[in-house]
Amino acid sequence: MTAVADKRLTGYAHGGGCACKIPPGELESFVRTLAPAPTAQRVGELVVGLEDGDDAAAVTIRDGLALIATTDFFTPVVDDPYDWGRIAAANALSDVYAMGGRPVVALNLLCWPRDVLPYEMAAEVLRGGLAVADEAGCHVAGGHSVDDPEPKYGMAVTGTADPAKLIRNDAGRAGLPLTLTKPLGLGVLNNRHKVTGEVHAGAVETMTTLNAAASRAAVEAGIVAGTDVTGFGLLGHAFKLARASGVTAVIDAAAVPYLDGAREAVREGFVPGGSRRNLDWVAPESDLDGATEEDRILLADAQTSGGLLLVGELPGHPVIGELVPDDGVRLRLM
Repeated sequence: MTAVADKRLTGYAHGGGCACKIPPGELESFVRTLAPAPTAQRVGELVVGLEDGDDAAAVTIRDGLALIATTDFFTPVVDDPYDWGRIAAANALSDVYAMGGRPVVALNLLCWPRDVLPYEMAAEVLRGGLAVADEAGCHVAGGHSVDDPEPKYGMAVTGTADPAKLIRNDAGRAGLPLTLTKPLGLGVLNNRHKVTGEVHAGAVETMTTLNAAASRAAVEAGIVAGTDVTGFGLLGHAFKLARASGVTAVIDAAAVPYLDGAREAVREGFVPGGSRRNLDWVAPESDLDGATEEDRILLADAQTSGGLLLVGELPGHPVIGELVPDDGVRLRLM
């Protein structure tokens, strides 16, 4: 393992975790024209697709059963390969949990610079992914790998849900509170780790914690609207939810929880480019004057394996705002 210990994974990545996503505005500009060809020969009914940029696709295949399909992979967010595998797997599984489902089977997606990084390091990444899938009760059945100059890892996940109890980002209604299930600050802390090499144990613990319990509690509480908070930041995902639901999301910046050290990381300049792009994307259709610049950066911070943003109250988790009737902006900070 000496060869493994001598390699810093984050040094081989141009970005880190979900902060390496294509900016949301750019992504929407070229996927909005995509539409399936009409046909009478499809299996099941597509009930959640591309229209509102939800967390995963959902297809009803029989009464009471919907399949949920998603995929997510990214560049290294930490240097420890086992932890990176755990984080990437938890992040991929989160899309199923965000829609109120249960993951059933996952396939590994691995891009590896085989002439640069040792295979024992790749094995540690896969071992970490398997450990989290085991915790989730999800099968891992092979996958796909390619030789790539930049390491990337994630999973394609299939899950199941009751189609009548799906959590969607277009089902938000005015008058309901917004609940957040994990603290923010992962993007700036991960960027600090990439630059300094110092591990933030709280960030790793947060990213490797499954959203399974929060998802189950949300379904049991009858919550039908929500999303997870990943690369587009809290503001970006709240913006998408408010837009899809035709409402305005009001967020109380003082009520949002942050990981220890997140504010210091912002003040020290460890802000990912993806976080600033998130802020630039939502700003034209938002009123952000109710928060400081530091708060705005943290609220737009590109999260990796973040928590759930739920429309409804979930005991044990903070209420950070509410949905109100459309008042001309999609987001309002207070």
